[in-house]
Amino acid sequence: MAATDLPVVLVTGGAGYIGSHAAKALRRAGHRVVIYDNFSAGHRAAALGAPVIEGDIGNVDAVRRAIRESGASAVMHFAAWLSVADSVRDPGGYYRNNVGGTLATLDAMAAEGCRQFVFSSTCAVYGEPIETPLSETHPTAPINAYGQTKLAIEHALPHFERAHGIRSIRLRYFNAAGADPDGELGEDHSPEIHVIPRAIEAAATGCPIDIFGEDYPTPDGTCLRDYIHVSDLADAHIRALARLAQGGASATYNVGTERPSSVKDVIAAVERVTGTPIVRQSAPRRPGDPAVLYASAQRIRQDLGWTPRHAGLDAIVRDAWRWHSTHPRGFGDRS
Repeated sequence: MAATDLPVVLVTGGAGYIGSHAAKALRRAGHRVVIYDNFSAGHRAAALGAPVIEGDIGNVDAVRRAIRESGASAVMHFAAWLSVADSVRDPGGYYRNNVGGTLATLDAMAAEGCRQFVFSSTCAVYGEPIETPLSETHPTAPINAYGQTKLAIEHALPHFERAHGIRSIRLRYFNAAGADPDGELGEDHSPEIHVIPRAIEAAATGCPIDIFGEDYPTPDGTCLRDYIHVSDLADAHIRALARLAQGGASATYNVGTERPSSVKDVIAAVERVTGTPIVRQSAPRRPGDPAVLYASAQRIRQDLGWTPRHAGLDAIVRDAWRWHSTHPRGFGDRS
């Protein structure tokens, strides 16, 4: 497919952590990209000069205008709240934003004839694993509102395809981590909830890092997760969009490395990369956290030819450490 034939892509949440990396990868692949973000969590600097439309995904008319004015024939959807623990405390907010906002976006797409949708889903749709690694056929039984809101959209998408012809790829990804190897983009949340940047902050400041639960039924008592480099995750989105652009059928894929690592493994990797010992302190389990989550990525490997290029905790941590070292205030737009 020639670059001139590539779809124009509206990237909702494209100024956020994963969305900005995907938007950069889209532009590198030759797509014209327009970012749509309300900047409640995103950063203007993360747009890297791409056109930006400020707006909320829950505003159907605003999303319709963005699609129409950009000429987008595809939407890559990252705009969502993402904290498991917060979703347990505020399920209503998560349903309003993640379900209501996404349905409004899909309504806007239907009205404007935009029929390709790449959806940022999550391994949280599986809930407590019956068996691991998790394949796409594993039962879905989320134990938190975050996972349930993502699953609700997965359930809605086939209906939008039947009614409006919107084909979709649902990417159930595991723990996004790391930073752009070029050093332009990284992870900047406020407050920070992810273990790698929290461990890096602990290494830089000497403050202790909380370990949320050391009594899980795992080898070292801490949660096991599948950490995937954010640039590899962005590549999966490019391949998913290419499938849709070439007329491929809707599908669901896990995106992970198939390698579980514990919270203590992550902290040890940060200590190796930074050369700094990290003070640890035990904290209660966070509500809604399963003990073990890691992927089978066989389906995406076979169908889309995707494999992670930045496998291994040290490689992931090294890129994250480099970005945080050169951006001590993140993107610098937080008060």
